[in-house]
Amino acid sequence: MTARLFALLIVLSLVTASAATETAPATLVLRGENLVQARAQVKAGEANAAQALKKLKREAEKTLAAPVVVVTEKKHPQPGYDPHDYVSLATYYWPDPAKSDGLPYISRDGERNPETEEYDHVALSRMERAVHNLAQAWYFTGEKKYADAAVRQLRAWFMDPATKMNPNLNHAQMVKGRDTGRGTGIIDTHGLPALLDDILLLHGAPGWTADDEQKLRTWCSEFLVWMRTSKNGKKEAASANNHGSWYDAQCAALALFIGDRAQAQEILEQCKTRRIATQIEPDGSMPLELKRTLSITYTFFNLEALFTNARLGEHVGVDLWNFRTADGRGLRAALEWTLPYALHEKKWENKQIHGGSFGPLFGLLRRASVGCHEPSYELKAGKLEILGDEKMWADFYSPALATKK
Repeated sequence: MTARLFALLIVLSLVTASAATETAPATLVLRGENLVQARAQVKAGEANAAQALKKLKREAEKTLAAPVVVVTEKKHPQPGYDPHDYVSLATYYWPDPAKSDGLPYISRDGERNPETEEYDHVALSRMERAVHNLAQAWYFTGEKKYADAAVRQLRAWFMDPATKMNPNLNHAQMVKGRDTGRGTGIIDTHGLPALLDDILLLHGAPGWTADDEQKLRTWCSEFLVWMRTSKNGKKEAASANNHGSWYDAQCAALALFIGDRAQAQEILEQCKTRRIATQIEPDGSMPLELKRTLSITYTFFNLEALFTNARLGEHVGVDLWNFRTADGRGLRAALEWTLPYALHEKKWENKQIHGGSFGPLFGLLRRASVGCHEPSYELKAGKLEILGDEKMWADFYSPALATKK
């Protein structure tokens, strides 16, 4: 059980929640009022909350004992590259067995090359997980040691001149023998909206100074400029599948974090025609995700991105939850298209070469019940829970995204 699951477990215990009296954290994707209610459950000693808190603290203690993660400590430094640049390999590319040197690498969609685990993607994931564990532990316990450790990690990754990451992804998901980085590598930072929420939980924490906040916002501003103006950024913006959806989610979250509401509103308004209207068919299917070798995985991965955009849209008056084209394309249609498969009323006929679960639909339904103001989705989520998918509680989504009103 991971720390990320902690808040989800607490939220699911809120059958009835008392009115919150404290100010909710100004989170972007997580619903701050639900975090307040979850913390109230912790303080009240509610049984499920106490159990989850124990697990959260266990994960946070492990993080405290681990070294700070930095992007500059590379197992495979690249000649001529700035060590502060993030470098990763294309996830599904492998050495060509027909070539003596294996170059250029060739695509095997859905099959992760273990060599990718030797590059900065692992460091990025560890950093995100560390900040998440520590920020949530701070928020739910108020123990200073967790906030201090989170601040040390953030300074090391984003601020310290000796170790900070340059605000670009020029060398993300490079294909050996073919290029030095691709636009598709921007998917590596799809966890950024969740990370920004974790950072926002540190507001007011001991040791998190106004200077820290300003330096981080400066880094985010520079990264957003790179995302929207660089060659790789523009390529990813033009992506027609989940890559484009997550590009929008990252850019919109960054814009909101730095206080540029107008830019966020522009990005999210365009999401109606640039993402929803083009990715989703009138029947709710998403062909570009269905043609992948991990079609279940990528269907839900794209829905998560689109739902993240819908939540971000709430901050700037853009209603993506209820947007619908004249021929019926919309988030509701996409969500409901998956239901018969999750309820075992239809058999999934598309390729899924390994893994795959309809469990993530539980969280998506609960998010939509709030975002769309549609109580029936909550009832459908309950029906899925009864079915008992063995991976229903998989650590797939950020916590507190989907909660009862």
